[in-house]
Amino acid sequence: MNQVILTGNLGEDPKDFYTPEGVPISSFQMAFRSGKDKTSWIRVSCYNKQAEVAARCLHKGAKVAVNGVLDQQKWTDDQGNSRTGYRLIANQIEFIKTDGRGFNKEEDPEANADSANNENIPF
Repeated sequence: MNQVILTGNLGEDPKDFYTPEGVPISSFQMAFRSGKDKTSWIRVSCYNKQAEVAARCLHKGAKVAVNGVLDQQKWTDDQGNSRTGYRLIANQIEFIKTDGRGFNKEEDPEANADSANNENIPF
């Protein structure tokens, strides 16, 4: 069984792009605790509607919980060395703390940063 649940903070704003078929993808680095005094990083990728919501609502520093599957990637770098890395393909993202950006298009997210309530998000 390949299921991973991590809680952490975004280290960057999501990067958004599309497949040649037009499928939206959003990707970001997430920091998480991997020991008492150790922080680790993993790339998180999400697709379709989830990617659109992540692009609109997430930002550097946001705290999220991600449920997904671990995917190993292999490539050759510019010097010809074989490289391996891992990414988390998100099945579900729970917003724990954000600045409120993207939740209500009529309101200024900066004005509501301290009072953003994410409990009523429909996913």
